Amino acid sequence: MSGPDDDRLARELALEEIVLGAPRGYSRADVAEIAGLDLEEARRLWRALGFAEVPDDARVFTARDLDAARALARLIELGLFPQEVREAVARAIAQALARLTVWQVGLLGRLFEAQGPEVGRESAAVAADVVPVLEELQSFVWRRHLAATLRRFAASDAADETPPLVVGFADMVGFTRATRRRSWAELGEMIERFSAATTDVITAGHGRIVKTVGDEVLFVADEAAQAAAVALALAERVAAEPPLPELRIGLAAGPVLVRFGDVYGEVVNIAARLRAQARPGTVLVDRAVATALADDPRFALQRLRPVAVRGYPHLHPWLLQRGGGGA
Repeated sequence: MSGPDDDRLARELALEEIVLGAPRGYSRADVAEIAGLDLEEARRLWRALGFAEVPDDARVFTARDLDAARALARLIELGLFPQEVREAVARAIAQALARLTVWQVGLLGRLFEAQGPEVGRESAAVAADVVPVLEELQSFVWRRHLAATLRRFAASDAADETPPLVVGFADMVGFTRATRRRSWAELGEMIERFSAATTDVITAGHGRIVKTVGDEVLFVADEAAQAAAVALALAERVAAEPPLPELRIGLAAGPVLVRFGDVYGEVVNIAARLRAQARPGTVLVDRAVATALADDPRFALQRLRPVAVRGYPHLHPWLLQRGGGGA
């Protein structure tokens, strides 16, 4: 006779099989041998994807894992996945998708709660209906972003690994202090409002979100005027959201190293330093952005006295405001 623990384990295995799309039946050694991959590299890639280590002979892999390994082998043969970047690419993909899956599991959890106490026994059936829909939507969004990125790539110098960009940092002032005075529900609402506001404003202004970390968003734009308009609109939008603290924003322009969806370099550091120096509700920009906007009547610039910050003993900030000419 099976007990509650046995029933729960059976449900978990059934749910896992539905999500994985096939039953487990292959070891890592099997997958590597059939796909023609080096076993040691297969171990490293598995860790880079963020999964816990398993013995090489443990039969925890499915036919879909084998298909993925064969696809990887084809990319390697075509020269599209050189050895020096494979683990970095795996880490980048894993970090992005791991965050997405946490949200999706939370979504499924709320669905289960809404269905009542009996849904636990039917969770596999619910997942069988929901997971393919999530996968289809995920593929749609990926293809749309891929098309937009390819269009930008085709319009730029494809060989340039350090394109000129305007980098913006924005964060909520006093976020840590504000969290102490709010319940979990209020904190969740505040984060959701911040995410919605930043996404709406940045994408509407032709900017691109690089990443969000808690109370902070990092974005880029191709032109100084685009980034300036986004920054001012961000400050105004968040100020109009009662639960949200004011933003402080920094902008800097110049060559940026773009790697695996993130940005690096001195311009990123300067934008972060300017953000830290900005007062609540204001936008500070560097010399390059100020020069680019000098003759644009939509913006007004006020030069401030130099500041000494970590790594930059004479950083020259400009206060950015709306000008009188144009929207």
